[in-house]
Parts: sequence; C-alpha cells; structure tokens
Amino acid sequence: MIYPSTFSIVAFSPEENAWGIAVASKFPAVGAVVPWAASGAGAVATQALANTSFGPGGLDLMRSGMPASDALEKLLTLDEGREHRQVGMVDPQGGAATFTGGECLEWAGGLTGSHYAIQGNILTGENVIRSMANAYEASEGSLANRLYAALLAGDRAGGDRRGRQSAAIVAVKASSGYAGFNDRWIDYRVDDHPDPVSQLANLLELHHLYFDDSPEEERVSLDPALVARFQRLLTSQGYYHGSVSGSLDDLTQAALKSFIGNENFEERCSPDAGWIDRPVLEFLLKRFPE
Repeated sequence: MIYPSTFSIVAFSPEENAWGIAVASKFPAVGAVVPWAASGAGAVATQALANTSFGPGGLDLMRSGMPASDALEKLLTLDEGREHRQVGMVDPQGGAATFTGGECLEWAGGLTGSHYAIQGNILTGENVIRSMANAYEASEGSLANRLYAALLAGDRAGGDRRGRQSAAIVAVKASSGYAGFNDRWIDYRVDDHPDPVSQLANLLELHHLYFDDSPEEERVSLDPALVARFQRLLTSQGYYHGSVSGSLDDLTQAALKSFIGNENFEERCSPDAGWIDRPVLEFLLKRFPE
C-alpha cells in the first residue's frame, strides 16, 4: 500500500461563510484523495494511509449538527485502521479537530487554532505545521488566499521530507460556483510537478482574473494612448486591420470585444463604456508584449 506523505490545512472563514482545504504531497494527484468540503457541512482532509470514506462520512455527520471533534471520534471508532490515519476537520461553526494515528510515519502531527486544523506526516519536522499556522493567522484577504499562504509557508519550511509532487486547494460557499449553480468556489489541482505549490499560485491568479468582481476603483479608462497600444496588439494578433489612431471607433471596439471574449474577460472590460480592469490590463500587456 502506498503511504502518501502529506501536509494540509482545513479552515472556516466566518466573514465569508466559506470552508476550504489546501494540501501538498509527494504523491500524485493528492487533490483527488485528501480534500472534501461542502457548504454548510464543513471540510475534511483525510490523509496518511487515507480512508477516503472519512470525507463524505465526516461531512454527513457535521451536516447533521455533530461537532467536528465528535464526528472525527465517531469515524475513528468504526475504523480498524485508525492508527494509520491522519485527519483534519472543521464543522459549520468553525469548530476544528485533528488526529494523527500512532502508526503514521515521522514526523507526524497536527494542531488546531481558531477555525482551522493543520496536520502533516513524513515531514521535515514540527516547524512545518507551526509555520503554516503562523502564516494563516498573519495573512489577510479571502479564505483561498489565506489557505495558500499557509500551504506555501509549510512548503518553504521543508514540507514533505521525500520531496514535492502535487498540491490542491478547494474552497466552498453557497452559490459561489460557476453561474451560481453550486458551492464550488475554488477547485484547483496540480497533479504532477516539481514545484506544485508555486504552480497552484498561478492557477489562483488566473481565478482572480477571470472570476473576481471588477470594482470601479480598479477600472482604467481606455484613453487614446491605451487604445493605440491595444490597436497595435490587436493588429499583431489578427483582430484589427485599421490604422493606429488611438480612436475607440466602431472598428476598434468590435476588434477589442472579439479579443476580450476570446480571452474570457468579458466581465472585466467594457469597450462600449471605455474601461478595462487594471489587473486584467496588466495581465494582457504582459502576455502579449509589443
């Protein structure tokens, strides 16, 4: 039986009413095994010699009103292989629990804090989970950003003593999925890479670009100088065949709309209203340099 070495954090954000998990491992596709979460139920990380039934089973128990600590105890009581398991859970109210079986490979252990649990096995040392806790508590922003900050801190503190291979981040909140049809707010995996945690950061950056709101203070006016720059870009990419005039005329608007649509940034730019979101502008100019 393969024994994946893993470190993870499960957490609840009361401000966003969201739950999530971030995990990394010297094991392929750790995101397919460890993280389980559901809005209104909580989050579970099941690892070491993982019992994947702890994911849906733990969520069902917490959804019914059982605190994370009691739900975890019940799952373990029914599992003859519990001494090989490692589990972290957080319930709908943010109650957290963690467990490390006596047969988990050193270094192995976990800790809990306000609305979070951190655990890891086959680590370079206890400093990995301590670094994760410190980073999570010191970080700001969305739950996904804080989870990532913790994961990165654990990775850079030594992480898995066997090396790096995969990482994943999952966050859920009600009606936060695509078009509001489900609760899958964040769901990204790097299944096989020499530096998967850094690759996960790239995916989160894309998520923010494609799906974050576009506040008015982040909007940049499409002034003549910027329009001329876009006209050159659009010409190089085959969208525009007019002159570089700096005028946001009908031909330029049509080309820009086509380009923006192809890049999936329709919500972050309005050629008709004459603005583009600053992070998206910076991303596009970096991706398509003159």
